[in-house]
Parts: sequence; C-alpha cells; structure tokens
Amino acid sequence: MIKARILLPTIILMLFLLGGCSAQPTEIGKKAENGLLDLTQYDLKNQIIPLDGNWVFYWNQLLEPDSIDQGALDGYFPFPSSWNKYEINGEKIPGTGYATYRLTFTASENEILALKIPKVRTAYRLFVNGNLIATAGTLGISQNAMVPQYLPQIVSFAALPGDNEIVLQMSNFYMSSGGLLSSILLGGEAPLLALRYNGLAYNLFLFGALMMMGIYHLALFFFRKKDRAPLYFGLFCLLVAIRTLMIGESFLYFAMPNLDFVIARKIQTLTYYLGAPLILLFFRAILPDYFDLRIIKTVMILSIAYTAVVIMAPTNIYTAINPLYQIWTIFLIIYLFAMLLKIAGHKEKNSILIVLGGLIMITTVLIDIITLSPWINDSWPPLLMMIFQGDANSSTGQLIFAVLYSLLLAKNFSESLEYRTSMGEKLSEINDHLDDLVATRTRELTTANQKVEQQNFELEQINHELQRLSLRDPLTELWNRRKYDETIVLEWQRCLRQQRPISLLFIDVDYFKNYNDLYGHVAGDATLIKIGDTLRTALSRPTDMVVRYGGEEFIVLLSEIKKDQAIQHANRLRKKIEALAILHEGSVIKNCITISIGVATLLPDHHCHHEDLVKIADKALYLAKSTGRNQVVYLDK
Repeated sequence: MIKARILLPTIILMLFLLGGCSAQPTEIGKKAENGLLDLTQYDLKNQIIPLDGNWVFYWNQLLEPDSIDQGALDGYFPFPSSWNKYEINGEKIPGTGYATYRLTFTASENEILALKIPKVRTAYRLFVNGNLIATAGTLGISQNAMVPQYLPQIVSFAALPGDNEIVLQMSNFYMSSGGLLSSILLGGEAPLLALRYNGLAYNLFLFGALMMMGIYHLALFFFRKKDRAPLYFGLFCLLVAIRTLMIGESFLYFAMPNLDFVIARKIQTLTYYLGAPLILLFFRAILPDYFDLRIIKTVMILSIAYTAVVIMAPTNIYTAINPLYQIWTIFLIIYLFAMLLKIAGHKEKNSILIVLGGLIMITTVLIDIITLSPWINDSWPPLLMMIFQGDANSSTGQLIFAVLYSLLLAKNFSESLEYRTSMGEKLSEINDHLDDLVATRTRELTTANQKVEQQNFELEQINHELQRLSLRDPLTELWNRRKYDETIVLEWQRCLRQQRPISLLFIDVDYFKNYNDLYGHVAGDATLIKIGDTLRTALSRPTDMVVRYGGEEFIVLLSEIKKDQAIQHANRLRKKIEALAILHEGSVIKNCITISIGVATLLPDHHCHHEDLVKIADKALYLAKSTGRNQVVYLDK
C-alpha cells in the first residue's frame, strides 16, 4: 500500500514535469490595443512573447500590406479567438469565410527575430514589414478556390527599430469555425526553436509511450482472448497515440508537410469518435455489474453512424455536427462519473486506481471538447487559457490515465499469475501424495457409499410407511377413501371384463352423534375402532374391502358377490355389531350400539358407472335410517 501511494503521485508528477519542461511564453502583463503593441521594454531576442490582444480586423477582405489602408475596417477583434462568435453591423460572422488581421508592434532595435505560428484554420499568408515570410495552403474566397493545410512553423525576419507591421491573411471553408485559437509567439529564433523541438520531443514521448502500451496490451489479448479488457484498452491507447501526432506541435505535419488536410482531419476526428465506445467497453470488461450493456450498444451505434458521416461527408459537414457528438459525450461523462461514484461507494477492489483514472479520463475529454469548440474566450484566466488552448494537454492526461490502468491490469495479471503459481504448488504437493490421497479418498467414498445405501434403505422404508399411511385411516387402521377410489376403479373394470357382479354395503352407526354428546369423543373414537375391527375380522375373503368412508360411515366392497349373498353378509355384520353390546343410552331404538346398512349390487356394463353403486347403496342406507334403523335395506337400480 505504501509503495502504491508513493508510485502513483511520482508518475503523475513526472508526466506533468515532462509536459512543462520546455520554455514558456513570458507574461508581459498587457495586450495589444487597437492593433498596437509596445514591446520596447522587453528583451525580444531572449524572451518569448505572445502577440495577444485586439488586432485590426478586415472581414471578407484579403488585403496586401501595401493596400491594407484602403480596406474597410471592421473593428478590433480579440486575438487569438474563433471569429465566428463576433458580430459586424449586428450580424454574426459565419465560421466559413476569409479575413485579414493586422498588428503593429514597436521594437527598440534592429535585430533578427522569429514568429512561432500554430495551426491556422485553414490556410494563411503572413507578412512582416511588407515581406511574405510564411504560408500554409492556398488562400481563396470559396472552397473550390482554396487548399487547406495545417502547418505549424517558425519563421525568422529582420525587426526594425520602431514600428513593425504584421499582416495575416486567412481563409476557411473546411472547418465549422475559423480563425486562430492559439497565440502567435514572438521572440529570438533559438528560444522559439527550443520551444518547438521540446514540444515535438514531448509529443514523440507521448506517442511512443502510448503506442508501446497499446501494442503490449494487444499482445496480452492475443495470448489470452477470454479477457477482452486488454483488447479495448490497447486499441484506445493506439487511437490516442495516433491523435498525439496531430495535436500540439503536430509532428505528423512537421514530418509530412504536404499531408492531405482532409484525410488528416478525418483521422483525427475518428480517433475521438471511436475512443468513446472503446473506453466504455473497457470499463464494462473490468466492471460488468456497473455498466449497462444497452447504453454501451447505443454508444457503439452512434459512434458507427458518426464514423460513417466522417468518412463519407466533406470536412465542413461533419465539423458542423461535431457539437452534437460533443453534447452526447457530455452525457456519457455524467454517466461515467455516476458509475465511478457508485464504485467508490461500494469500495470495489482497486477502486482508488479505477476512480482516479476515470476522473483523469473525464478531465481530458472535457479539455478536448472545449479545445475543439469555439467557446474559448480571451477573457478567461491565463491558467485556463494555457490548459485549453494547448491541445496537447489532453494527451498528457490520457497518458496518465493509460499508466494508471496499465498498473491496474498489471496488478490483475500479477494476482492471476500468483494464483496460478499457488495452485501449481498445491497440485504438485497433491501429486507427491497422490497414492495416500487416493487411498484416503477411496475409504471416505466407501464409507460415504455405505451411509448413502443405509440412508436409501431407511428412506425406502419411510416411503413405504408414508404410502401405507396415506391409504389408511389413522384412527381405525381401515382403508381410507383414497384407497377406495383407487380400488373401485380396478375392481369395476375387472368385473366388467369378466361379467361378474359387484356389491357394496354402505354402513352408518345409528345415533352416533348422540353417543358422542353423551359419552364424549374419546369414547366415540374407541367405539369406531371396535366397529372397524369387527367389520374387518368378520370378512373372510382377501378381496373383501372395509373402508372408513368418513365420520361414522363405513363401506364394505364385495367383488363377485350376488344380491342374496350381499344381504346375508350385511345382516351378519349388523348382528355382530349389535352383539358387541356397547352401551348407548342415547339410542332411540336400543340401549346399545347398532348400525344401519344400505345394500346395492350391480353387474357392470357400459351403461353404468361405479359411482352408481355408491349412489344406490346410499339411497338404500337413507331408507334404512328413515324406516327404523338397525336394519338392512336393499335397492336395485
């Protein structure tokens, strides 16, 4: 933990120091006013001075130095800034067009000085004291007439004691905003070249570091394709590396001054459009529970759509819709920020690295959005102007982000490797004691199998008992109604096939409610048990079935028994119950327990059902009870 606390701040500090190691412009404390800037108090040979302030502005006029006084003055506009946020005669200036700027600065002596000219949107010619000293692209008053070019350069000139005139002609028909967003710097040739080369060196350092990280993580993915996080991270690093060659001192334009402007601009824009889905895919790969797949798919669809527009459409078209994608990016930033807060709140593993890297990513994206927009205002504080006018600052932040997440991925791979090493050692130890382990496991499995067999045997017995209990009446141990319902169907079908009769006795204990009321339910239960035992023992055939149908009602099922035999069985059962002589003073017909029996006999056919047997016997029972009880009544269909 202590090493991590020391390492992270050290890396971040080193990157910022590398980014700021070059010479910086001198803060002169004042700016040009009405196109005039007095520099007689400064050592111009050894200092670097930004030529900021109000320059003379001629809109839609390309004026040569010798005829500039005949031009129609449109005002004094802040420089550097995008011209399409100002108005002339109440009308807002469009982003496309052409203009001429003029600045007169006063020097104290005759000396060789130089100007450091940044990228101009999108072609220019620059004169000093009437001499053309720098050009980029071809000026024109329409898109067909001009050729755009980004060409940062340093040019020398002989400064005169007194007034020196700078005339800058610009035209833009390829970008949504025109003008110059970074300062033109004045100073000695050596300091400006040092500033330029230091900037180029730093850009190359950023490019090399990001390129190596990208290739390294793509190689990791190649050898371990299940984990997609290195793939997305590696591709993102490559995109930022390519973009780094086109911003700041723009090494790509330095190395290839004739590079086609349209192609270069499309490549730079695509690195921005493709970066958003890649970084969200990376976050989802390392933290899938926090990032919604539907949002990721939406981002990918929009990114592909904008990419198609960039590839197919002219530069001024896709630069005009670029603010819409920037607004969409702001929504993604809010979403990412919310997820980072959630991750921090849940204290996920490595949450410090994740949240810190994510916040740096958010900051760099905001810098990109503001840098590429016309929102920068010369009234901003100097620190903000330095951050947002230097488009290389975002690459520094993205390198810090890449370093942090490289540490995160390296930590994850290290932990995975340690886990594999630990598992390998354990496996080796297991192999060394494999015979003992197999013998031990065999004994354990044998004991376990014996236990399982015993448990299965006990379970089978329990199941048999449960099956028996589910078909028996718990009080009398007679078959219950469920068993009767299963048996009557089988017996009915058997007698139907063999054309044998089937009889049923429906039995009810006379005045049993009075018995319970007089002697209590405990005595009533004992009496039902005796009746059940008597009915069961009185039947001799194994096919005869005695059922407690419910309450004090019983059924006796007699297969292959005709009417006369059924009636004889019924009378015999009635007499056996009466012979028990169970005292019943609540009976109206006799002072002991008696029963009434309804008898029904059917020869099964396809015109009747087994339910009919119960219905007929029930009617016979009702008749027996209503005509005096303690008797047997038979009914036909």
